[in-house]
Amino acid sequence: MSGLFGSLTQSVQALSAHSRAIETAGRNLANVNNPSYARQRVLYADRGTVVTPNGAQSLGLEAKSIQQIRDSLLDAQVVREVGLSASLNAQNTTLLNAQAALGESIDRASGTEGTTDSAYGLSASITDFFNAFQSFAARPTDQGERQNLVQQAEIMTERFNETDRRLAQIQTDVDSEVATDVDDINRLLSSIGELNAQIGRIEINNPGSAADLRDQRQARIEELAGKMSIETAPNATETGQVDVFVRDASGNPVVLVSLATVVNPVAYDGAQLTAGASATPIALSGGSVSGLLTARDGAVQTLRDGIDALANQLASAVNAAYNPTGVSGDFFTITPSSGAATLSLNSSITATSLKASETGGAADNTQALAVAELVTKKFSTASGDAINGTITQHYTSVVSDLGRAVSGVQSRLEDQSNIETLVLNQRQAVSGVSIDEEMADMLKFQRAFEAASRVVNIIDGLLDIVVNRLGA
Repeated sequence: MSGLFGSLTQSVQALSAHSRAIETAGRNLANVNNPSYARQRVLYADRGTVVTPNGAQSLGLEAKSIQQIRDSLLDAQVVREVGLSASLNAQNTTLLNAQAALGESIDRASGTEGTTDSAYGLSASITDFFNAFQSFAARPTDQGERQNLVQQAEIMTERFNETDRRLAQIQTDVDSEVATDVDDINRLLSSIGELNAQIGRIEINNPGSAADLRDQRQARIEELAGKMSIETAPNATETGQVDVFVRDASGNPVVLVSLATVVNPVAYDGAQLTAGASATPIALSGGSVSGLLTARDGAVQTLRDGIDALANQLASAVNAAYNPTGVSGDFFTITPSSGAATLSLNSSITATSLKASETGGAADNTQALAVAELVTKKFSTASGDAINGTITQHYTSVVSDLGRAVSGVQSRLEDQSNIETLVLNQRQAVSGVSIDEEMADMLKFQRAFEAASRVVNIIDGLLDIVVNRLGA
C-alpha cells in the first residue's frame, strides 16, 4: 500500500514538473522576438531519499527552479559596444548637421576631402565678391558694376553671419539634447534601483527566481549605456543585486546606484556631466552624450573658429587695401572677438560712395585693384595674420577638416556596427530563443508528461484492485 501511494505521489510530482517545463518552453516561444529576453530552463532535481523497510527509496522528481540562460561577460561586452556605437552615431549626426549648415557639398570620396562649391555656399559668395571687385576695378565709373559690388558684399557678409548662426544653433541644440539625455539617465538610474529592490524581495529565499525582472534590469542597463559610459558589478553584500558606477578623470569609480538607492544622480553644467554632491566630473568614453559633446567641442567648434579667422582676415585685409590711409572709411566692420557673426558692410558704403582710388579720378583704380588682388595673396600666422595661405585655401582647408572628421567617424561607425552585431549575435547564440530547440523541448516534455500520466493511470488501477476488488 505505502509503495503504491508513494509511487502515485512521485508520479503526480513528475506531472507537475513536466507541466512547468512545458509552460517555460511556451514562454520562451512567446518571447522569440523580444530582444531583451533571455531564454529560461527548468532545473530538475531529486527531492531526496528516505529509508524504508524495502531499502532506500527516492522521494521523486521536482522542478527545483527556473534558470535564466545568460552569460554575464557577454552582457558586459554588449553594454560597452552599445555605448561606443551610440557615441559614434551622435557624432555622425551632429557633424552632418554642421556640413549642411555650410551650404557646401563636401567630396569625401577622394583622399583630400575637397569641397565642391555650391551656388549658395560661403565659398561661392567669396568668389563672387572678389569677381565683383575685379569688374569694378576694370570699370570704376560703371553704375551697374558699383551696384553689383555692393550687392555681392552684402550677400557675402550675410552668408558669414548665417553660417555662424547655424553652427551656433547646432551647438545650442546639442546642449538641449544633452540636457534631455541627462533626464533620461536619472530616470533609468531610478528604474534600475527599483528593479534591484523588486529582485531582492522576490529572491530573498529563492536566488535567481526573478528572471523576468532580471531581463528588464539588463534592458535598462543597456539603454543607459546608450546614453553614457557605465560599468556594473555585483553588489558585495546582496546576491543578485548590481551596482552601477562611472569613472572620474582619474579613473576612480563614482557609484551611481547601489542596491535600491540612487547614490549620485547625474547633472549637466553646460560643459560636462557631473555626479554626486561634490559635482565630480565624469570621464565619458561612450554613449550619446559623449558623442554629442565630442562633436560640439571638437569639429564643430574648430569649424566655427576657422570661419571666424577667415572673416577677421578678410575684413582687415580688405579694409587695409580699400582704406590705406585710414581716413576715408573702412569697407567692412567687424568685432574680432565675435568674427563671422559680426561681419557687415560699412553703413557708409553705397553704390555712389564707392571709391576705386583715393584721388577719385576716373582712370585711377588703385584701391579697387588692390582689393581684387587679395584673392591670390598668401597670408601667414607667423607674420601676424589670422590665417595661413590664401583666403580660398584657408576656407577649403577648414571645410576639408570637417570632411575628414565626418569620413573618419563614419568609417569608425561602420567598423563599430559590425563589432556590435558580432557581439549581439554571440549573446543571441547563448541567450536567444531558438524556435526549433523549443519545439523539440516541448515535444520531449509532452511525452514525459504523457508517460507520467500513464503511470498514474496504472497505479490508479492497481489501487482500485487492492481497495475494491481484493476482498471479493
